[in-house]
Amino acid sequence: MKLYQLHTKQQLPITLEEAWEFLSSPKNLAKITPDMGFEILSGVERPMFPGQIIQYLVSPFPGIRMKWVTEITHVADKQYFVDEQRFGPYALWHHKHFLKEIDGGVEMEDIVDYKLPFGILGQLMHSLVVRKKLKEIFEFREQRLIELFGKYGDQSKVIKMKSI
Repeated sequence: MKLYQLHTKQQLPITLEEAWEFLSSPKNLAKITPDMGFEILSGVERPMFPGQIIQYLVSPFPGIRMKWVTEITHVADKQYFVDEQRFGPYALWHHKHFLKEIDGGVEMEDIVDYKLPFGILGQLMHSLVVRKKLKEIFEFREQRLIELFGKYGDQSKVIKMKSI
């Protein structure tokens, strides 16, 4: 069983409150997701809470459309939240979002632990396609957040991907 991890950090020149208000609203996910046929179907009618189920449609590759269902499992106001896939393309998807106040802004940290289905075929797909696609998604998000909130100094985002 191969488990993978994606780890990113990004600083933004906004307050902790502004960052939390934007990032903890599931409605804003579409604003920071590249064009993948992303559509929220349900679950965003209320502010984020533990136990919240959110349903999406995504098209990770041309011609492939699938439902993705996540649950918000943990929420600590203005500190972190966790979403876990319940149904979708991964055998495991556990995404931790952390926020921390820094001088002149906020630091966002994402840690995604994930596993692909289909054993050795899934591992091959990770090497050939999935790793690159996830990196592109998080790079798009970085640029989109800079467009929305500005750049924090001359920092560059750190994206680390590894097998664990």
